[in-house]
Amino acid sequence: MGKEIERKFLLNHTKWHNINKTEGKHFRQGYILTEPTKTIRVRITNTQAWLTIKGISVGASRLEYEYEIPLHEASELLDNFSESALEKIRYEIMHQGKLWEVDVFLGENEGLIVAEIELSSEDEHFELPEWIAEEVTHEKKYYNSILTIHPFKNWSY
Repeated sequence: MGKEIERKFLLNHTKWHNINKTEGKHFRQGYILTEPTKTIRVRITNTQAWLTIKGISVGASRLEYEYEIPLHEASELLDNFSESALEKIRYEIMHQGKLWEVDVFLGENEGLIVAEIELSSEDEHFELPEWIAEEVTHEKKYYNSILTIHPFKNWSY
């Protein structure tokens, strides 16, 4: 059984833009199914593609099954079966021995930057980088699947 334990955070944009980082990777992803209890996602980069099935979140955990699939088939799935989609640039940053994935969203979600860290247990200790602003793990509006339906540009503050 696959299990993902992940926490999400918003960033301080000024501090984020001032750190040295490697080149990001462009992601295009779409959702074949988006329901409160499960999602089925197709994600592609320039060289790889994955089909991912995720269950309902309980705390910071949920079931997750991810399979690499041929790139041309993933493109066809996105083009022909995706109900909603988004694009982002992902940066991988190591901090205190932990990998942080920072997504800088594009298109209708431009202006939103979210950092994620995957853990081995919900109570695992980790150090927050100085560019982290606040935790949003339990706020559904930051789920990628929700961002495809209710994009950041339409949020009222």
